[in-house]
Amino acid sequence: MNESAGSPRQIRSYVLRQGRTSDAQRRAVDDLTPRFGVAYAPGLIDFDALFGRRAPRILEIGFGMGDSTVAIARAQPDNDYLAIEVHTPGVGNLLKLLDAGGIGNVRVIQHDAVEVLRDMIAPDSLDGFHLFFPDPWPKKRHHKRRLVQPAFVAAIVARLKPGGYFHMATDWEDYALHALEVLRAEPGLINSAADFAPRPAYRPVTKFERRGVNLGHGVWDLVFLKRG
Repeated sequence: MNESAGSPRQIRSYVLRQGRTSDAQRRAVDDLTPRFGVAYAPGLIDFDALFGRRAPRILEIGFGMGDSTVAIARAQPDNDYLAIEVHTPGVGNLLKLLDAGGIGNVRVIQHDAVEVLRDMIAPDSLDGFHLFFPDPWPKKRHHKRRLVQPAFVAAIVARLKPGGYFHMATDWEDYALHALEVLRAEPGLINSAADFAPRPAYRPVTKFERRGVNLGHGVWDLVFLKRG
């Protein structure tokens, strides 16, 4: 995902890995994208037409294998979720889960999220934003690749409705502190907590997260609200 859309040399916050896509995941992409997928194309998404109703809309970037996305969407059926991921195995897995679970309030885009945000999401159209366990790019020379940078945060804020929320979770303390600094500096946001927030009940604890906590690793949630 680009950190600053429109720059001459765009820095991406991901690297397309050559991980194996299973036959089932590939079939899901081929067979289920027409049902759950949204093709990238310049032009604003009509969410009411896309989901066939008017409801709160949540954007998620980087859903991994999609397990948390499905759990949240199942628990919050009155919300609609637009989930973005670049990696084919994860896209295929999420599509399989949506089909198997009969879940109709999620749509999936496989594309660079900053380009989707720039070209397809209207201002003041989102009720919330999820960024769970993004790549922390831990080496200092790679910090510029971290997705949470001032320009990206400003782009999200512009597309949130007043009162809409920005929710990030990370298990890298250094990234958590970086994100806290960036979010605090964004004039359109106000922190919902003194610094880090308690984990909202809607965010499920993943197996990976539970294992890390058992080993003494921390997890940090940041929940900021767009000023009215």
